Amino acid sequence: MFQSFDTQYVSQTKFLFFTGKGGVGKTSTACATAVALIDEGKKVLLVSTDPASNLQDVLEVGLRNMPSPIADVPNLDACNLDPEEAAIAYRERVIGPFRGKLPDAVVATMEEQLSGACTVEIAAFDEFTNLLSDFSIVETYDHIIFDTAPTGHTLRLLQLPTAWSGFLEESTHGASCLGPLAGLSEKKEIYSITMAALSDPSRTTLILVARPDESSLLEASRASKELKEIGISNQVMVINGFMQSYVQEDEVSSSFFNRQRNAVQQMPNDLKQVATFSLPFVSYSLTGVKSLRYFLKQYTLPESQLENEGQTITLPGLNKVIEDFSKNNTRVIFTMGKGGVGKTTMASAIAIGLVQKGHKVHLTTTDPAAHLDYVFQDSQRSDRLTISRINPKEEVEAYKKEVLSSVSKELDDEAIAYIQEDLNSPCTEEIAVFRAFADVVARSMDEIIVIDTAPTGHTLLLLDAAQSYHKELARSTGEVPENVKMLLPRLRNHKETGVVIVTLAEATPVLEASRLQDDLKRAGIVPKWWVINQSLYATKTTDPVLKGRAQAEEVWIQRVTHELSDQCAIIPLISEGNTKFEQLQKFID
Repeated sequence: MFQSFDTQYVSQTKFLFFTGKGGVGKTSTACATAVALIDEGKKVLLVSTDPASNLQDVLEVGLRNMPSPIADVPNLDACNLDPEEAAIAYRERVIGPFRGKLPDAVVATMEEQLSGACTVEIAAFDEFTNLLSDFSIVETYDHIIFDTAPTGHTLRLLQLPTAWSGFLEESTHGASCLGPLAGLSEKKEIYSITMAALSDPSRTTLILVARPDESSLLEASRASKELKEIGISNQVMVINGFMQSYVQEDEVSSSFFNRQRNAVQQMPNDLKQVATFSLPFVSYSLTGVKSLRYFLKQYTLPESQLENEGQTITLPGLNKVIEDFSKNNTRVIFTMGKGGVGKTTMASAIAIGLVQKGHKVHLTTTDPAAHLDYVFQDSQRSDRLTISRINPKEEVEAYKKEVLSSVSKELDDEAIAYIQEDLNSPCTEEIAVFRAFADVVARSMDEIIVIDTAPTGHTLLLLDAAQSYHKELARSTGEVPENVKMLLPRLRNHKETGVVIVTLAEATPVLEASRLQDDLKRAGIVPKWWVINQSLYATKTTDPVLKGRAQAEEVWIQRVTHELSDQCAIIPLISEGNTKFEQLQKFID
């Protein structure tokens, strides 16, 4: 269906940026590309700016934040820039001068504004800009490969004149991410050089990495459009984990294969204009130089080389989660996790399970594809389940209009342009959607509320900070609605609210879910359950490739059950049902 990915398609430019949502295989693809270029006689620097980076695990070496040689691969240097550490230092540079001079509530607001994903990404951008602006480093290598590129949102912020003015230090418009660029005034020229390099197609190639599934391809489409808008148009896409064949008599294998093909056939039209290549779904772990060489050569280990010691981890299914919430009369249930892990499906299955236990349930989702009011057909329809869908785009637009209308009379056009771009941050969508969720919860006090996609701890703390800031300084325009004020304490009440973190048994989803849990704990919220979804380890597949991948899941299942959660359920990768209801029923039977 697609040509196999090969370095010849990207080796014309010095700078190679790999981007894509968490868990798609950016790091393994970037490492395999680096090794392949080395084998062609090139000298390569490999740089990771991913906060969930497992670069050192893939290369099986210890790494620092400065380039160092990889002993097993002559002519390959690598470094692991830790954006979380960079963000801490960055935050202190910005906030330090104000400690003891401004009220504590104001400083708390500033700290939380600088604790989100936007600040981490800008700090990471600052780190690799230092590399790109160092002529002695750039000229040392034939290629510099970056694992994780900045988003279009961050790059657009950097292009706005107001981002470099004192406006950032003296203005606020409420609960959003305004402020991450506040300490960058001295770097404008260096950033301009970096932006010029990024948008030069003779110097930079952007590699969009995606999985052959709907959410991953939608994210690739969004990233492609955002980056093209700011001039980064030299793009190719690599669909990673593409099954080459399947075992016909194996229901798991055939369903997985067909699901991938259907997702690719329905991928967004704009992606069809991007040169697209594929890498195979492999049975072995992509760690070590030998495996990385196999990967780009499309090599699959035969079944005889797979070590399968049998399934030894026993965990309950989703029905145990449902039973726990039913028994304890939990009134508000959130499913949380990164995109593509199955939050909407888990929320829907939990809602149906609670209905079948006799509860009245209201299910709220932000998934436009979740046509859940059609799940119950004829005799299957239940009057104990009500459903609402929240359109994130509509909620965000309404929130933007509200914020802009409150500040437009006080600011000039440049400042308004900055706020408009700032409002494109991930926090804005979380806040806007959360406000809509709060309205639903307030209207439905006599039902169990199951909510798909809850805000992160950072967003909750932003809302809290905006509320405190409003009390401290009358000039703040960040109004927090009463329904939101009432819902925040409910979220912290573990007897009333249960949070379910949904993940996959893979490195990046588990690491990102772990950070999400830490983020929630900062806001005083402790998740009740973890659910490992779409697990091959929990199936009885006979497909040799899938069996190999199932074995690789074990270390991450152990990590979740032994280190991250006291209560964990596992959901096997299952075949799709004939109807949506039939498929959801499989999760709770």
